[in-house]
Amino acid sequence: MRPQLMAILALAAAATTLPARAADNGFYLGGSLGQSGVHTSLQDLDYDASTTGFKLIGGWRFLDWLAVEGDYVDLGSGSDKVEGQKIETDVNGVTLSAVGFLPIGPVDLFARAGAINWSADARIPSLDFKASDNGTDFAYGVGAQFRLGSLSLRAEYERFEVSDADTVDMTSLGVTWTFL
Repeated sequence: MRPQLMAILALAAAATTLPARAADNGFYLGGSLGQSGVHTSLQDLDYDASTTGFKLIGGWRFLDWLAVEGDYVDLGSGSDKVEGQKIETDVNGVTLSAVGFLPIGPVDLFARAGAINWSADARIPSLDFKASDNGTDFAYGVGAQFRLGSLSLRAEYERFEVSDADTVDMTSLGVTWTFL
């Protein structure tokens, strides 16, 4: 039994000396599709809409643990009835974020912090009412991605601190391709 134990210990020690799989650094492009939501409570009115959203991703991972990423985010057109009136919203924007990675083998855990330059439209079709607003606010998120060479499959949750809204967020699945 002692030779078997020695063999197991030797294999375990050898496994810890294998080189870690390095992240593919460089420029990357991709896209994500997911569920977005807008929730706000103004006075006694409660608006809560969710719909399909997407984003186009562009970034530069210049270190194994750090990247700069710019995205176009379209949170889709959502609607909800508030006191018998259908209200529609459409929110989109451009984000710029620093993304920190924690590489664990072929998996990266990541967190982002940055800003979104957003544009929002609201409509009440039955009253022929339209309103628009825009601004720049804080954006942040967390996620994980699985790397297969230059291809990465990612899952992510993002939150956008859009003025006059309680919550604007998106949960998405996507892919990126790194160009070395």
